[in-house]
Amino acid sequence: MKTEDIDKIIAESLEKEKKTSKWHRPEKKKSDKIAQVRQVLNAVFMLGFLAAVIIYFAMPENRMLFFCVGFGAMAVKIVEFIIRFLF
Repeated sequence: MKTEDIDKIIAESLEKEKKTSKWHRPEKKKSDKIAQVRQVLNAVFMLGFLAAVIIYFAMPENRMLFFCVGFGAMAVKIVEFIIRFLF
């Protein structure tokens, strides 16, 4: 057997394994609009989390505001998580 034949057999078997393996699922086509919504929600989450950390250290006496902003950021992240798996 020539090396070209061996390379071809290996390439075919790898391609077949990718199609059937549970670790190499084919990519799902997601619409651009959903991807943009997820990016915006991620940005809002990061800003909310950063704001919560700043509030925690800047205003230690105002824990209620910290919890509201922190849980609000977590709610946004949960919505993004649900969108990721539904669409």
